[in-house]
Amino acid sequence: MSWLRRRPGRHRLRTAGAVLAAALAGSTLTVPAAHAAPPGDGPLADLVNPFIGSRNDGNTYPGAAVPFGMVQLSPDTGHTTGYDYDDDRIRGFSSVHASGVGCGLGGDLPVLPTTGDITETDYAKYASAYRHDDESARPGYYRVGLTSYGGITAELTATARTGRQRYTFPATDKANVLLNAGQSLHRTVSTRVEVLDSRTIRTALTGRGFCQDTEPYTVYTITRFDRPFASYGTWDGDKVTAGSRGSTASGRHGAYARFDTRKDRTVEATTALSYVDAAGATRNLHAEGGGSFDRTRAAADAAWERRLGLVRTQGGDRTLRRTFYSSLYRSFLAPNIGSDADGRYTGWDRKIHRANGFTYYQNWSLWDTYRTQAQLLALLAPRESRDMALSVLRIDKESGWLPKWGYGTVETNIMTGDPVTPFLTNAYQQGLLAGHEEEVYAALRKNADGVPPAGSPALGREADAEYLKAGFVPYLKGRPHTKPGDSDFDHGASATLEYALSDAMLAQMARDLGHPADAGRYAARAQNYRRIFDRSTGFFRARDAEGAFTGPADPAKSEGFHEGTAWQYQWLVPQDLPGMIGLIGGKDAADRRLDSFFAYRQLLADPEKTAREVWVNGPYDYYNADKYNPQNEPDLIAPYTYLSTGRPWKTTDVVHAALTLFTDTPSGMTGNDDLGTMSAWMVLSSIGVFPVQPGTDSWGLSTPVFDRVDLTLDRRYFPAGHFTVTAPGTSSADRYIQSVRLDGAARDRTYLTTGDLRTGRELAFSVGPKPSRWGTGDRAAPPPVGASAGR
Repeated sequence: MSWLRRRPGRHRLRTAGAVLAAALAGSTLTVPAAHAAPPGDGPLADLVNPFIGSRNDGNTYPGAAVPFGMVQLSPDTGHTTGYDYDDDRIRGFSSVHASGVGCGLGGDLPVLPTTGDITETDYAKYASAYRHDDESARPGYYRVGLTSYGGITAELTATARTGRQRYTFPATDKANVLLNAGQSLHRTVSTRVEVLDSRTIRTALTGRGFCQDTEPYTVYTITRFDRPFASYGTWDGDKVTAGSRGSTASGRHGAYARFDTRKDRTVEATTALSYVDAAGATRNLHAEGGGSFDRTRAAADAAWERRLGLVRTQGGDRTLRRTFYSSLYRSFLAPNIGSDADGRYTGWDRKIHRANGFTYYQNWSLWDTYRTQAQLLALLAPRESRDMALSVLRIDKESGWLPKWGYGTVETNIMTGDPVTPFLTNAYQQGLLAGHEEEVYAALRKNADGVPPAGSPALGREADAEYLKAGFVPYLKGRPHTKPGDSDFDHGASATLEYALSDAMLAQMARDLGHPADAGRYAARAQNYRRIFDRSTGFFRARDAEGAFTGPADPAKSEGFHEGTAWQYQWLVPQDLPGMIGLIGGKDAADRRLDSFFAYRQLLADPEKTAREVWVNGPYDYYNADKYNPQNEPDLIAPYTYLSTGRPWKTTDVVHAALTLFTDTPSGMTGNDDLGTMSAWMVLSSIGVFPVQPGTDSWGLSTPVFDRVDLTLDRRYFPAGHFTVTAPGTSSADRYIQSVRLDGAARDRTYLTTGDLRTGRELAFSVGPKPSRWGTGDRAAPPPVGASAGR
């Protein structure tokens, strides 16, 4: 038995399926061939449960998508972010979703099959009932039996830019497919609907909003059916007009197509998207919309099998492997392709551009993903990661500023700090920006030293002027917002820590590129975390505009920290953990504080109970806490702080306890997945190699949960083409590292570099029942970022 306790999973659809070329999925992604599976292994896609995270506000979606696809065709049940496992009605199958976001986003063009006369135009009223015992999903495919309207079976699959639907109706002359242009998961501004011919309906949907109001964006769709309509029409509000070929409206608005299914009960439809124009949607339909539903489904399955096959595990029970591969699956869902099949895309300047020599991506949850998912993709999908970084660079070129939280073609300004800097410096440190280093550095330098003007939608480092003058971001409670989104002034303490982290990463890049003056300036700013340390409390604390500490002195009730407290943010100094540890009294004092933070004694007695009953208080309960919050980003690196106090075995204890929060059930996600952030944490921590200093090339070590993991790597970036991690006999009883060897050479350091991964072939852990002296030496921990040059 694995040490991770699991409950039996549900909702599997097993199929051998034809293995077709990945190109048939409409994807331009290139994946190196994976190692052969161990004898007796079935398809890895069989291990994936897309329903994980669909309960308790994990906010994942179970529908059909291919890796990084523009389309995510999935059911919406009335939850603010799309699908909730506890809902019992489906409003429609819409084409755009974001995995694990905290606010309504996407849900464009929900489509629902019905029968009979059309008497309702609000999808909350015409929604269909369904049951989980007639619902299944696997990567690239979703199926459900709708119990309303006489019983209809809906099946979904996808290519990169199209979503394919197959509906099996009862025998009737009034089988309808409703295309709802006016309702979505965000605020719809205006819509246009056109019935082009007897098989084709086109829409243009303009919407806005993600947590707060944003600039509008437009997505264009075209839906082509496999046979002619018997009749059609549109609706505007409550008024349904049969035979209407088109209209423009705001509010409830849509079109329907009717079929006679008394002889042929199946109707197929393909919907293509474009963020450029209607012609782009049509070209995407022509490029990817051919072939049958089953052929498209098989191609999507093959594309996922190739992706999942980049990581081969041995050991662990089936439920652990299901949880692991489901997390790996979610790690590959975003960012998303934003360019059309012809390379055109809409830039943040609202103009049409063309991506030559790369694929343009969009949807940037950077405050979340810079800590885990960016590094996992750099390791397993470096070619796509390179294109993603170049896409972010295009945003700067075309709009004038780098993004913070970008959705589609707009900036939302959600979250705080400067997450784009560690995102891009990570790409640089992983060797993904060859030929673009100075261009990226110039964009980051501008971002780090300035503030976007009032006419720009971007907030950037909103408080940079105050930060550069005083060395901290002031906490200005109640200050009016100048732009939509989150304000750094509302979270002055945590914004200071985030700015300082980013300064450290930029200092290292400046030093590497031969800009010593800049490097010194940014390195000095990286120490600004000290400016908000209150020696009277021993914790970081917000300062007001005059520099006085403000808010409650109790660190569990502190103010000025974004989605957290001073307890949870005290470890967010990965650039200089020795310096931070010195502030609070040295390694022993830090170790005692970490033990209190993680409830370490309780954890040793019952790790799963501690994780669920002491650490976790709810997916959005961020404040008034003095304990680890494994459900949110500020604490993702915190378990690895023990590497810097000389107690690496405690990192393993905490990480393995946190891993029990990931299960193969609908409630098996810890917090929001945030476009793969939490899933990537699970994958990397399970492998035993984790990015402890985001924005650098450092990877901290902890005990893997598998006996063996084989990674297939892209030879363009990793010449050996593979890397193996072994830990024979790892279990709940034998989880402590006794020794580590890299290609046979003993290694006492608790970290690797990307260079080690490039030149090495095997990282071998030996494990045992008790902690050892491994990794406890004075030079074993990752050094401060400023001291890392030339190591």
